[in-house]
Amino acid sequence: MANRKRLDGIEARAFVAETDRVALDALKRVPLLPQIIQKFFDLGVDRWLYCWNMSMSVRCGPNQFKSLYEILRESSDVLDMPEPELYVTSNPFPNAFAGGVERPYITLRSSIIDTLTDEQLYHLIGHELGHIKAGHVLYRSVASVLIPLLEMVGRRTMGLGDVATIGLVLAMTEWSRQAELTADRAGLLVAQDLNTSIDANLALTAGPSRFLHEVNRDAFMDQARAYQEAGALENLGKILIFILRGSTYTHPMPVHRTQQLERWVLSGAYDKIMAGDYPRRQESAAS
Repeated sequence: MANRKRLDGIEARAFVAETDRVALDALKRVPLLPQIIQKFFDLGVDRWLYCWNMSMSVRCGPNQFKSLYEILRESSDVLDMPEPELYVTSNPFPNAFAGGVERPYITLRSSIIDTLTDEQLYHLIGHELGHIKAGHVLYRSVASVLIPLLEMVGRRTMGLGDVATIGLVLAMTEWSRQAELTADRAGLLVAQDLNTSIDANLALTAGPSRFLHEVNRDAFMDQARAYQEAGALENLGKILIFILRGSTYTHPMPVHRTQQLERWVLSGAYDKIMAGDYPRRQESAAS
């Protein structure tokens, strides 16, 4: 898309999902969290993760994967934020992630690059930039090494401490799921086309396939609405399945997150931002 609109001075709170904010507030009230975060920094885990990623990936730049770097540069410009480092790593399972509390970076798996079009990559990279801009990286990084850190703190074998451990894991995964809704909004703000963002989620849900050209956006959205509008018995089943299996998932169900993005657009919030009606950095400084 030519001439993407730059959202000058936009603050993350312009697009942070309310469920993300509520879940993060709940996470911060879990007693074990301050100890885990302190241990995370004491041990230098952030630097370990950065070095591990750099050792296993290729860093993009003007002379290395120039097309991907240009997408990152333009996407960062849209969200008015510093460019993080961008890496590509070989992996057959499509995914991408943001890391680096002190030195932010985004890593794309090779299979996700093959799965998405250039326009869809704007949504993907915008999504990961949203994690960075919204301050998700610290908690997501802690979550990625949560169990080893819990063992270092010594709470997994202390009776009641196990209750706190379970509470922290559940609070962390619940927040992680809600944080994805925030990041999807950032992806849309960069893609600046709802159909592109939906198509990106559809492609990632279906996975790499030689029949990917046959996917149907409208059918996928009909499926998402049918999932949300299920009857009482189906809703009870969804709750039970979530308790048994989904409560430790770090990402929401793909059809759910896609419809949540559509609902955000239908609420008018996206159009307000694109029209320039959003909180800016200078407004915060003055308040």
